Amino acid sequence: MEFSNRKNITRWVLIAASFVIITLILWNTYTFFQIFKNEERVKMEHWAEAQKTLNNADVNADIELPLKIIQNATIPIILTENNKILSTKNIDESILEDTVKAKELLAKLKNQNDPIAIEYVPGKFQYLYYGDSSLLNKLKYYPIALVLIIVLFGALVYNFYKSTKMATQNKLWAGMAKETAHQIGTPLSSLIGWLEIMKADDVDPVTISEIEKDIMRLQTITDRFSKIGSEPILEPRDIIKETLESYDYLQSRFSKQVVFSFKAPKKPIMVSLNPALHSWTIENLVKNAIDAMKGKGKLAVVIEDDGKFVKIKVSDSGKGIPKNQFKSVFEPGFTTKKRGWGLGLSLTKRIVEEYHKGKIKVLNSEVNKGTTMQVVFEKVV
Repeated sequence: MEFSNRKNITRWVLIAASFVIITLILWNTYTFFQIFKNEERVKMEHWAEAQKTLNNADVNADIELPLKIIQNATIPIILTENNKILSTKNIDESILEDTVKAKELLAKLKNQNDPIAIEYVPGKFQYLYYGDSSLLNKLKYYPIALVLIIVLFGALVYNFYKSTKMATQNKLWAGMAKETAHQIGTPLSSLIGWLEIMKADDVDPVTISEIEKDIMRLQTITDRFSKIGSEPILEPRDIIKETLESYDYLQSRFSKQVVFSFKAPKKPIMVSLNPALHSWTIENLVKNAIDAMKGKGKLAVVIEDDGKFVKIKVSDSGKGIPKNQFKSVFEPGFTTKKRGWGLGLSLTKRIVEEYHKGKIKVLNSEVNKGTTMQVVFEKVV
C-alpha cells in the first residue's frame, strides 16, 4: 500500500513539474515577444525621425545616417499622408498595384501596431504604419508549436502506459487461465476414474451418458483455458458443423422458455479454426444473448456464405444495447450485470480477432427489441 502511494505521489509530482515547466516556457516566450516588439517600435521611431530629417533637410544637410536607417529597415512599412500612400518598404509591388489588396494590407498593419505620427512641419503630419518582422511572426507560433509537441508527447506516453498496462493485464489473465486449467485437471482425472467404476457397477446408462457429456465439457473448458496466452493451432474445419455442435449442447442445457433456431447452408464451409476456442466464442455469444433476454425469448443463430467470407449472426429478443455502447461492450470490465466480470465479450473479441484473424461487431441493436452480433471469418479456398 505504501509503495502504491509513493508511486501516486511521484506521478503527481512529475505532472505538476511538467505543468510548471510548460508555464515557464510559455511565459518566457511571451516576455521575449514583448521585448522584441518594443525593440521594433524603437526602430520604427528612429525610422520616423530619419524620415522627418529627410523631409526637412536642405541642400547642405548631412543625410547619410538618415538614409542608412531608412534603407536598412527590414520591417514592412507604409508611409501615408492625408490617407494616401506616399511610400512603402519591404512590401510586394503586386499588392500595391491592387487598390483593394493595398487597403487590406494597410488595415492589417493598423491592427498589428499603432501608427507613428511624423510632424515634419508644424500642423502637417505623415503616418508611419508598420507590421511585425518575420522573426516576430515566427515567435507568435512558437507557443502553439510547443503546446502541440507537448500534447503529442503526452499522448505518446499515455498510449505507451496504456499498452504496457494492457500487456501486463493480458499476462496476468493468461497466467490465471493456465493455472485454472491446471487446477481443474486434477479433479477431472479423478472424475474419469469414478466414471469407469460406475460403468463397472452397472449404473443406469443414461446417467453415465450425461455424466460423460459433462466430463467432456469440462475437458473442453480445460483445453480452452490452457490455450489462452498461447498461439493456438488452426485447422481447416467445417464451421457449420463446429458451430452446430456448440449450439446443440447449449440448447439442451437451457430452459425451454428460450426458443432456439439455427439456419445455415447445406454444404460445408471450411475455415481455419481452433475447435475448442471457436466453441467458446459461440458459447459466449449465446449465453450473453440469453442473459440479455433474462432467460426468456427468441434466439437465432444464422450462418451465411458471403463469397470470400462466412458470417455468423447471433440474434436475441433481449433488452438491446444503446448505440453509444456498441464498442464499449467489448472492453474488459464492461458489464450490465450485477455479478458480471465483464470478460465474456472481451475474451470473445480476442479469440475472433487475434487468434482467428476474423472480425466481430454489434451488427444492429434496438433498446427493448433485441441485438444481433456478427462474427466474420475468411473461408479456406
